[in-house]
Amino acid sequence: MIVRTPEDFRKQIDAGWLNNDSPAAPRAVFLVEPTGFRLSDQTARDNVYMDLSVDVDPARALDQHRQLADRITACGVPAVRFPGRADTPDDLFPNNVFATAPGRLIVGAMLHPERQREAARSDIRAFFSKLIDYEEIDLSNRELVAELTGALIIDRSHRIGFCGMTQRVDDAGCQAMHEAFDLALTFQFDLKPTEYHTNVVMAVLASRALVICPDAFVDPEVPKAIAHAYPGHVLEITTEEKEAFAGNCIAVSLEDLFMSQTAVDALAPEKLRQLESWGFTIHGVELDEVEKAGGSLRCCVAEIY
Repeated sequence: MIVRTPEDFRKQIDAGWLNNDSPAAPRAVFLVEPTGFRLSDQTARDNVYMDLSVDVDPARALDQHRQLADRITACGVPAVRFPGRADTPDDLFPNNVFATAPGRLIVGAMLHPERQREAARSDIRAFFSKLIDYEEIDLSNRELVAELTGALIIDRSHRIGFCGMTQRVDDAGCQAMHEAFDLALTFQFDLKPTEYHTNVVMAVLASRALVICPDAFVDPEVPKAIAHAYPGHVLEITTEEKEAFAGNCIAVSLEDLFMSQTAVDALAPEKLRQLESWGFTIHGVELDEVEKAGGSLRCCVAEIY
């Protein structure tokens, strides 16, 4: 079921029919290393978090990325690393192109041509289809736009999707993702024109907590309705904290919460304490070089369910 108004979403949440029957955290993750790190002119067309005038340091970006993978594995979460390619500079953000549900790989339908080339990668497809025998659901060859877990935030345990509409997803893409991820309920809503991906403005952490920037939504009732699904476990962030990528965070296990050090430094101390009071251990990772590409830590981490 896809709903498009705050009233309808609240109604479905209050009806109590949603189950808590799927894994809330991934069993592993995978990352694509930045190779020849540079900024994409194509992505910058609709990503206001980028500044093409800044200089980048490819070696530093690669080092930060590898430290991220090492920090995740130190928590006991397996991390598979794939090589990047110089002609696809945004492939260090694989969660927009490849995502999983239990037993299936979903391939996204990307807006920009550089990212469309990523979707054709045979090695990542073969890893899932041939090595771990996942069914492949390929959205890349359909007439739609669906940038997977960039556009769609998923409460995995309850199988709820939150789809923020921007240029990076259209109505057909929302419907296709709802079906591909086998969701019970998807809430479709509009983000402000300055936003490009939902995972910059909100995160659902291990199906039990919400981080959200209310100012990023066209209708102020939408974030209130989303918060209604997580009573007592809602962390509202400001526009300034959002711009420091505080909403671009991910729980890689039921307890381990990862965000960039930029985000940690931006969050008010009482907000960090709030997250810790909900049982999360916060891991801040230096990613300021990577963030010049317009995304942050959550964008770098694709989940394996």
